[in-house]
Amino acid sequence: MSCVRCRVELPDVPDAPSAKPDEEMDLLRRATGGRYKVHRKIGGGGMANVYAASHAMLGRPLVIKVLLASLAREEEMRERFRREAESASQLCHPHICPIIDYGEVEESVYLIMPYLSGGSMADVIVRERSVAAERTAAVGAQVATALDYAHRHGIVHRDVKPDNILFDEEGNALITDFGIATARFHSRLTATGRAMGTPHYMSPEQAMGKLVDGRSDLYAVGVMLYEMLLGFPPFDGADSYSIGYKHVHEVAAAPDVVDSRSPAALGQIIMKCLLKPPAERFQRGHDLADALLGFLATTGASGEYRAARLSRRLGATPTTAR
Repeated sequence: MSCVRCRVELPDVPDAPSAKPDEEMDLLRRATGGRYKVHRKIGGGGMANVYAASHAMLGRPLVIKVLLASLAREEEMRERFRREAESASQLCHPHICPIIDYGEVEESVYLIMPYLSGGSMADVIVRERSVAAERTAAVGAQVATALDYAHRHGIVHRDVKPDNILFDEEGNALITDFGIATARFHSRLTATGRAMGTPHYMSPEQAMGKLVDGRSDLYAVGVMLYEMLLGFPPFDGADSYSIGYKHVHEVAAAPDVVDSRSPAALGQIIMKCLLKPPAERFQRGHDLADALLGFLATTGASGEYRAARLSRRLGATPTTAR
């Protein structure tokens, strides 16, 4: 083919790309006003898409979480998304993922978070099937201490699960996704009688749609620790109703009964988290963290070092399990 004006032979043009341009990414770039460079889409779920980005001036790697356009049209979902930013922005703790920015421009509703290169605990479980007892206890102590801080500030997470535990490059755990968290200033939104959360990790009181407090989060931590140790959660079923029924009425088999290689002492801590009456569980996140650090202190020299390091980082004193 040649130019119709000068008759010069034109080079061959490769086929046009088959993939459609990402309209959401273009809208996001306009919505953020050039403050951030949006690089590529890295994931998505039933509520939001996630993009890799960086600060335009500082070059800091970031993640942009964008509410799906179909949900952004619903006032309730926009409110839930905004609450995630509001709840997390009031918390400043080394094991809570901070919210850097939040914005709403037409149907583009987004929040900005730091990029954490270590992936999620859900990724670890899928990849490794189960997690070593020491690492399980160490992660649990970090998560429990972060939750203690959130609870003291009047915020209950209500959706603690492996997908919402992220890791930095040094392997430290950070809680994210406070999208259905409740706080004192949101008390009007907690009495709906609906069970909100993920069925496998719901406390009995949450499964029944009752009001919950921080002890419900600690139940969810127990479920997560159980899954980390064994590779599957304590209760499963064909649907959310059957799973919720088991949380309310059935008693899980202890980890060391399911797998004799699981340390009985760690299993006792997990089973205390899973007790049905909230008054019989650990009452504070620090109580759970102390018990987990106490377990680590009994696992040998490396465990003692790790417990001491964690206790300095978390501000908790290792004690024996309660």
